[in-house]
Amino acid sequence: MIKKIKKLKRKKKFNPNVNRKRLRNKLQKLPIISCDPIKKAWTNTKSTRINLKEMGLAYDANEAVQIPNVKREMLEEAKRIVREDDSSSDHEAEDATPIKSHVMENLEAETKAPRERRFSLPKGEAQFLTYLIKKYGEDYEAMSRDKKNHYQLTWKQIRAKIKMFKGIPEQYNKYLQNDSTKLNS
Repeated sequence: MIKKIKKLKRKKKFNPNVNRKRLRNKLQKLPIISCDPIKKAWTNTKSTRINLKEMGLAYDANEAVQIPNVKREMLEEAKRIVREDDSSSDHEAEDATPIKSHVMENLEAETKAPRERRFSLPKGEAQFLTYLIKKYGEDYEAMSRDKKNHYQLTWKQIRAKIKMFKGIPEQYNKYLQNDSTKLNS
């Protein structure tokens, strides 16, 4: 006669502080997706992992791109030697093309598209640099000795800031326009 082992069940307690209806609705709610191509292709009835797999995206980056591991490589090599025919069919199943590949293509095109540079220097710093350029031209060492150089910037730091200032067309063009209007009047 064999005795059966009884399963131990944890006693479930009623929690009056939890609104179960609100909790269920919260679990069923869609994730907040800010990316338009993903949002359009999202299927509400499927899980996050399945949705992303269909789009050709990785749910977990660690699973998608694994760090090389000597032990794992040796095991794979041993499996290949043992089963030469089966290993090729396994790789074919992994390389299946995603159903919604257009999402992945849209995201790749979006990342490769050139972006607008929205960086600009603070107004006070731009005024300081315009003052230095008007007064000293290209003499950076004289700029570093100027009395308005409160932060005691070196001539190399000033040169780098002026180079950055010249690289921002919106601010530098404004400086050039103000400079040319003063020369004309």
